Amino acid sequence: MAGKVFFSVSMSLDGFIAPESTKDLMGQQWMELQQWVFPQRFFRENLGLGGGGEEGRDNDILRETYQRTGASVMGKRMFDAGEHAWPEEAPFHTPVYVVTHEKRDPWERPGGTTFHFVNDGIESALDQARDAAGDRDVRIAGGGATILEYVNAGLVDEFSIALSPVLFGSGIRLFEGVDAAGVALEPVRAEPSARVTHLTYAVGKR
Repeated sequence: MAGKVFFSVSMSLDGFIAPESTKDLMGQQWMELQQWVFPQRFFRENLGLGGGGEEGRDNDILRETYQRTGASVMGKRMFDAGEHAWPEEAPFHTPVYVVTHEKRDPWERPGGTTFHFVNDGIESALDQARDAAGDRDVRIAGGGATILEYVNAGLVDEFSIALSPVLFGSGIRLFEGVDAAGVALEPVRAEPSARVTHLTYAVGKR
């Protein structure tokens, strides 16, 4: 049985998931947005940062998200930002399908991550990711424009938001341009932690 297609992001209280410029991705606002992730034991393990770190529901959610993911899809903007920021052993450890117009051979990294560059659209990238994932889930990793394309195409089954107590004021909104008339949401879970509130929704068609 094929797995679900989902995305999982951190979002500010005013609806932003990233700064406008990729040059600001490691800036103060973005760091505050992601502050719930950095102390977690699983985050440290996955990036090879050594032992230690917190355990609890935030840590469990990070680990569960990783364990359910059999392949990922991302846009070129996210790949370009991460190519020079990720460690040599990129943190995905699964196949990753990059939706792009750039023609490029697969880029294999240590630890099981191979980036495949897909030139014929979001559905092709998803089909290839489904084949690679088997009975595990496919994660639409980002960025915001790529997530929106999949939502508007009716290809997302579920999503989770870690709602963080920070205000951006400007940047990339998660649902800017969403086809609201075609999307129905059903609450699945709401889990507050000390740092964020985790919200999960099933996605259907109106």
